Amino acid sequence: MLLAAGRGKRMRPLTDHTPKPLLHVQGRPLLEWPLAALARQGCTEVLINTGWLGAQIPARLGRQWRADATLPVTTLHYSEEEADFGHALETAGGIVRALPRLQDIFWLAAGDVYAPDFVFDRAAMARFAASDALAHLWLVPNPPHHPEGDFALAPDGRLHATPRPDSPLPRYTYSTIGLFRAALFTAPYCTLLPGNPQGTEAPLAPVLRAAMADGRITGELHTGRWTDVGTPERLAALNAQVCG
Repeated sequence: MLLAAGRGKRMRPLTDHTPKPLLHVQGRPLLEWPLAALARQGCTEVLINTGWLGAQIPARLGRQWRADATLPVTTLHYSEEEADFGHALETAGGIVRALPRLQDIFWLAAGDVYAPDFVFDRAAMARFAASDALAHLWLVPNPPHHPEGDFALAPDGRLHATPRPDSPLPRYTYSTIGLFRAALFTAPYCTLLPGNPQGTEAPLAPVLRAAMADGRITGELHTGRWTDVGTPERLAALNAQVCG
């Protein structure tokens, strides 16, 4: 599942007429970077949730998408939150809405993050499937705009939301890329109705923190290129770099 429903307020005026996942980075829409990376690993069924100006995304990408002749065709499915409810559902709300159409274990990535070195590794999925974790998150070194990080990473790979103040565990930023089990989005961690028929807005962080308290969230550090394309300045800086 690729997340593409956000309003992108910090990217205005660029997002006044274009959804942020369709803004171009290094010559292609942001959303096409994770789509191509998934296709390289044989992940050719992808669900995209849409919100603000959401009709532009299927109009641009279609239902059958292919990066180039070296990659297989990807079938795209859409969860059209704005069309269904008049607003986006936030991350957990959008996932629960899409959950009946997802497999029990699925990749989740944000469609507005640039991570060209990330590999959606089948071996990582197999390790996750064999574990007791409800989610496995990739973390990144804290960027300048988020120096405090999100979660602490323990030596055993478990993530902690609020370690003791004197904890020596390093804190990192959630990359918005991870592997998830459908069970995370059921009680006791998530109380939304199955399929979120009411269109309830709900963030992901409280769900993750509740499962972390039970030791059910793991993670690892991604050290490749990664940018949260959250402002026009970051977008311009990326596009000023030599493509590679």
